[in-house]
Amino acid sequence: MTWDGCDIVECVAGKMSGEPVIKGTRVLAQTIVDNYESGSSVEEISENYPHIPVDAIRKVLAFHERHQLVP
Repeated sequence: MTWDGCDIVECVAGKMSGEPVIKGTRVLAQTIVDNYESGSSVEEISENYPHIPVDAIRKVLAFHERHQLVP
């Protein structure tokens, strides 16, 4: 999946090997998605990553949901 167009995700060469991360952090966007898909609630994810605002977590999840490839 590409994160192009998600305003809170960035890819920076040399930061986490250029993988998409939440802006201003070293947390992979996919990590947020994986946690959610594994059964963690938004609140639990926020507790695990307190430096990421709940609104940012919700935006990442919503962007991911909207941009899934339909088989």
